[in-house]
Amino acid sequence: MKRLLPFIILAILFCSCKQQVFFEEHDPVFKTGDNPTWAAKNLDERDWLADRGFTGRQVFWIRAHAKLPSDIPGALGIQVNAFGGYEIYWDGIKIGTNGKPGSPEAQEIPGTETMYYPIPDSLSVPGAHTIAIRSTQFNYPGLQRGMGFKIDTYVNLIRKPLFVSSLMFIMAGAFLVAFIYYLLLYFNSHKRQYPILIFSVLCLLFFSLLILEYLKFYIDIPYPDFFIRLEIIGWLTFSISLLVPLYFCIQFGVKRKYLLLSLLFSVLLFIYFYHYGHYDITAFNYSRVMWTVMLLIAMDAIYRKEKGSLLVMAGIIAGAIINSQLFYDFGIFIFYTFILLSMLYLHTIRMRKIEQEHSDALLLSSRLQLELIKKNIQPHFIKNTLTSLMDWVEESPKKGAEFIQALASEFDIMNSIAEQSLIPIKQEISLCQMHLKIMGFRKEILYIWEDDGIIESETVPPAIIHTLMENGITHNMPDKNGMIGFRLYFTKAADYREYIFETHGYNREEHQGRIGGNGFKYIKARLEESYPGCWTFESKASSQGWVSKIKITKKLK
Repeated sequence: MKRLLPFIILAILFCSCKQQVFFEEHDPVFKTGDNPTWAAKNLDERDWLADRGFTGRQVFWIRAHAKLPSDIPGALGIQVNAFGGYEIYWDGIKIGTNGKPGSPEAQEIPGTETMYYPIPDSLSVPGAHTIAIRSTQFNYPGLQRGMGFKIDTYVNLIRKPLFVSSLMFIMAGAFLVAFIYYLLLYFNSHKRQYPILIFSVLCLLFFSLLILEYLKFYIDIPYPDFFIRLEIIGWLTFSISLLVPLYFCIQFGVKRKYLLLSLLFSVLLFIYFYHYGHYDITAFNYSRVMWTVMLLIAMDAIYRKEKGSLLVMAGIIAGAIINSQLFYDFGIFIFYTFILLSMLYLHTIRMRKIEQEHSDALLLSSRLQLELIKKNIQPHFIKNTLTSLMDWVEESPKKGAEFIQALASEFDIMNSIAEQSLIPIKQEISLCQMHLKIMGFRKEILYIWEDDGIIESETVPPAIIHTLMENGITHNMPDKNGMIGFRLYFTKAADYREYIFETHGYNREEHQGRIGGNGFKYIKARLEESYPGCWTFESKASSQGWVSKIKITKKLK
């Protein structure tokens, strides 16, 4: 019920607006000068002009006529849209001021662009009436801006803007919440996604646009500052017209999107300079160009059978149709709402895909953990190791105890790293050294370990160097001195890290070119788990035995 309360209040406000008053109006006429008699209801206007002309710091008068119907539903009011500081007269009776007209000697007090005045009941009778305005326009004296007026019940004039702006502010609040939520989502994501950031920024732009558009009903803006607000609104619309197509280009994987966006940016700049100062025309053309580009992107996505493209196309067309049937300042936000709903739909598709990838990654991680455990509990390895252990215990109890200690140390390390995706490089080296010690007892071969350039703070996926070493033991024979050597090099630069692992011995596979196997699959899977898309791995025979290279590039943010 609490959620419905704002809409109930708006419904009450809307229903409380009385029947609209329909009246006949005539184009205003202008005359430079200052004569109090020009406020009279009946005046000869044959020498008055249809254009104000340049008035500088002089007083000028505006006269207009309206005819009220016989069925007046209530107390009337008049809405005036004009620049300047002025006094307003109804049938020769002063009914209000907006700012204060200046004079050649006194400074003008600027009024607001829109003002509302109640008309006394004694003056709001059916028939013809005269509106006269005594005004100055010291700011923008060369601007030929006419005067517009609207007559309705005073209640309607006050409540209708309140109703519309309240609805828009509710929408603005939703945009603000969406902006905060998606901004936090972007910065707290493991892998930051630019579409989320773009969507968040767009929500902020929509919020700002709504606030600036309807803030005029709550804050008096002197007419000299009127164009500042319109200029800001224009640039907000410019930014939205550029970012919305960018979002769809990224989500639909449009080829040559930067070329398309460069052309769009150029067209928007052309519109800005060509229609400079005509803010409504500029904003309308921005939106029309944006809609056209979005339509082309959606058509391309449909042709390529991209998921969600048909619904996005429907949203674009529906938003445009509704916008064309409404007043622009109101309909454009309905259009933007349809666009945002289409963007949210694409975002849900993307998030579903990311969740699926995350589930697959968790499953892969579990499989890798199992694979890591299986590496050291293989029946063949256990059987051969225990057989060798029995021989060493019988022949040399001291060496046998050393053998048991090495085997226990390797199992301890394996147990501690089984559930981790990254471990310190020193721990990986310790694992390798323990395994070489065990294999030295088993095969009675001298295994030599060397490393160079190792930085202790670096981390690697567990057992990837260990796996390379196992391959070296399996596929290489000792040299003439009965020795197999292993050397690990580490290099770090600004944009990459590289591990080079060399096996020095006689390579059994040198002429077969074998570089595959389950061990390499394990290494690649571990690298992709920890550094998705940011690694390379190669392994090949060398003149000294075997060499493997793992290169990790700078992680994309």
